[in-house]
Amino acid sequence: MSFIHSLLFLRCPKCRTGKMFQYKPYSFKGISSLNKKCPHCNTPYSLEPSFFYGSMYVSYALGVALAVAVYVLLLLVGLGKNALTAFFTIATAIIVLSPYVYQLSKVIWASFFIKYDSKKSSEN
Repeated sequence: MSFIHSLLFLRCPKCRTGKMFQYKPYSFKGISSLNKKCPHCNTPYSLEPSFFYGSMYVSYALGVALAVAVYVLLLLVGLGKNALTAFFTIATAIIVLSPYVYQLSKVIWASFFIKYDSKKSSEN
């Protein structure tokens, strides 16, 4: 599985197979239901207390990138000149995608510190 594919599908950075979260982003059971360790390779996700605080910076960057992408799409379609339309469209996109961006930012943050091991992906 490729790096981008494992990020987009919220997989373990070590084996790129196991799920990092117990539930999907839009599940009402719990958006922040991070597994303690990978169900496939048993890699622990919390390397230290408050490890995922850094994912707030990643989440902010993803939010800015999303806002810019939506605005560029609005400009290409011809709707970006109206500031009110652009504001509400960007706000709606950010609100709708925030559960996914929340989980994605944690996966990206963990990927900075947990390196991929091809041997772990082929186990089991």
